Amino acid sequence: MNTSDISIKSDAAILKNIGEFIRHHRLSQNKTQNKLAEEAGINRTTLVEFEKGKRSNTITLIQLLRALDKLYVLENFEIKEQISPLKLAKIEKKKRKRASRVSEKNELYNSEW
Repeated sequence: MNTSDISIKSDAAILKNIGEFIRHHRLSQNKTQNKLAEEAGINRTTLVEFEKGKRSNTITLIQLLRALDKLYVLENFEIKEQISPLKLAKIEKKKRKRASRVSEKNELYNSEW
C-alpha cells in the first residue's frame, strides 16, 4: 500500500488493512488464532472480528502487536524534537575548536588544593 493511497481510503478500509496486517503476521509466525489471542490476552472471537476489520480498539491493537513482536509500527507516533539547521550551526560555532595554551605564570600561581 502506498502512503498516498491511505488518505483516500475510508475508515472501514483502513481497519480492514490493519486486520489484514495482523492476520498476515500471525500466519507468517505460524500462530493459530487461539494461540495469538491467548498471547495477547484477548478472546479468540475478538481476534476474528479484528482480523476482518469489524472490531477495533487501540488497546487490542497494542496487545496484538506486542504478541506479534511488531510494536515498532507505532514508532511513527513518537514525537521527536528536531533542531533547526540555524540553531545547530550556532551550537557548532560555540564549540571549542582548539585547546588554549597555558602560560608558565598561571602554572606558578595555581595550587594543587
